[in-house]
This record gives sequence, structure tokens and C-alpha cells, in this order.
Amino acid sequence: MPARKDLSLKSLEMFEISARHPSLQSAADAAGLSVSTMSHHLHVLENHLGVPLFDHSRRPMVLTATGQSFLRNIEPALIALRAATAEAASGEPATARHLRLGSIEDFDSDIIPGLAVHLSRRMPQCDFTYHSDASRAIVEMLRKRELDIGLVATPQDRPEGLSCHPVLRDPFVMVMPAQSTLAPEDLVRGETDLPFLRFTTGQIIAQQIEAQLKRMKYTLPNRFECGNNQTLMAMVSVSAGWTITTPLLFARARQFHSHLKMQPFPGRAFARELSLISTPDCANSVRGIIEGKLRQMLADHAILPVLEKAPWLADSFRLLGGITDPAEVDESEESET
Repeated sequence: MPARKDLSLKSLEMFEISARHPSLQSAADAAGLSVSTMSHHLHVLENHLGVPLFDHSRRPMVLTATGQSFLRNIEPALIALRAATAEAASGEPATARHLRLGSIEDFDSDIIPGLAVHLSRRMPQCDFTYHSDASRAIVEMLRKRELDIGLVATPQDRPEGLSCHPVLRDPFVMVMPAQSTLAPEDLVRGETDLPFLRFTTGQIIAQQIEAQLKRMKYTLPNRFECGNNQTLMAMVSVSAGWTITTPLLFARARQFHSHLKMQPFPGRAFARELSLISTPDCANSVRGIIEGKLRQMLADHAILPVLEKAPWLADSFRLLGGITDPAEVDESEESET
């Protein structure tokens, strides 16, 4: 009887990718392989084990009970292996070859461009891919290993198999027209004719705001929804309404600041948290470079300018964990400017 070959690591990885995708085509695209090659890896694995891991009669692909159990058992080992490989290959960041970074659009204008320049200097041999999307989409791409690291609003349920590093506390505030004399308490109770302008339902930030209003037993008419903070700020600047947003988002709307007024949220304060979430494929040394520069830029371009105009935010709009003093971040910054 011929000796049975050992399990192929490649086949295990392709099985893991396929288990996260609804079709063989999407799994093959994610792995950068042809459908036939991906199918070959899966058949080799199933033949080796002698049991079906997928129900091949169903579309989209569905794991069998055995396949689900097998996935649960191999994932911790694959995660540990990727972490070890990433550290060995990228212990020296200057030699890193690939990095896929995702972020919510809150950072597109100031933070991400500066971060990209910094990374290109620290990691000169690295090919970068940047993707901007909503937090949920970024987290899902991280789960599917389509990104290495992402900057997102911290999910309520911490995703398994990913490392989460909180970086910023971003409290919710009220923003109204600069000339408005209306009291924030009256606005949030719906006792004025100035309408409440909402973030689009389905966004994490919108759900956080609605949950807080519900806890406070406030019900406001739904007259306008928008997924873009800049548009909301533009609408408020022409006295079309008022909104609930955050200092970080307010800071991005500089062109409207002379026509806007930011006020504390009345009643119980609440905040969102922004985090760097990374996969085991992202070396700690690389994540450290990103996090260090990110903290410095958040302090310089967001926190400090906002606190100059709104010192009442000093205790709530702040960096979380790690290095909190920008002067402590990477002394090499002086040589880059």
C-alpha cells in the first residue's frame, strides 16, 4: 500500500479561504488563483481526509458539519503560523514586500496621505494597496484576509482571529449653525423647527447615535439622511438643520467652520472608539510603525487644532493606550520634515 502523503499547507490555506467565500470563483479571486487550481486544492484535501468538507450540490458553497469542525480545528494553527511567518519575514520593516491597508473615509483628507508618505520612506521595498470603505466592509475584508490592517470604528463584537488596538476616543457632539441661539437641549428633544440631519441608517456611527437617543427616550423626525459627513456639515452651515457628529469629523470640515458651532451633547455623554485591527499576516513591527505615525498625526492634525477652539473636549477627545505624547513618537520624524 503506497504511503499516504502529508497534508499540504497550501491546500489547508485554500480550504480556509474557500470557507469564507460564497463561491469558488470569489475564493479563487481572493487567493489569486484560477478556479481550476483552487478546485484542485480542495479535491486533494478532501481525498486525503476521505470525507467531503463542502456540500458540492449547493450554491453558494456550504461547509458540511465535518468541514465546519475541521475549519475550527485548523484556524488557530494557521493563525499562529502566519504570525510567526510575518515576524520572521518582516522583523525588519524595511524589507517588507507587501502591505494592504484599509481605512474609513474619515482619514482620507489629512491622515492617510501623510501616513502613506511615511510608510513609503520607512518601507521602501513595499508595494502598498489602500482601500477606503465603511467600517463593516473593512472588517469583513480583514476577516477574509483581503487586507492586512485596517483603521475602523471599533466593532461592538471584537472579530475573532484579528488583533484590535484602540487608538482614539472620539466623543459625540452637537453641531449647529453658527448664528443659532437655540439651546442644545431643545434641539435634541425636538422642540424646535430646525430639523435633525442624520447619518445614513446602517452606518455604525448612525446606529450609535440612534441607540443613545433611544436610551434617552428622544424621538426625532427622519427628514434627511446622508452617509457623508462633509455633506452634513455643508447643510448645517447654511442653516438647513443640525446634526450629531464627532470632533474628528468636525475637524475635516474646515471650509465650513466659520458657519458652524460645536456644542457638548446634552445629558449623558457618549463616544465612539477607533481602532487599528490587524490580521496575523501583519507583523507587529509593521503595525507599530503605522500606529506610531497614526497617533502623531491624529494629535497634530485633529486633536490639538480642535482643542484650541473647544478646550472643553480635553478630557474626552483623546488618544487611547500606547503613546499619548506626539513628542514620544519615532524620533526619526524630525529628519523627514
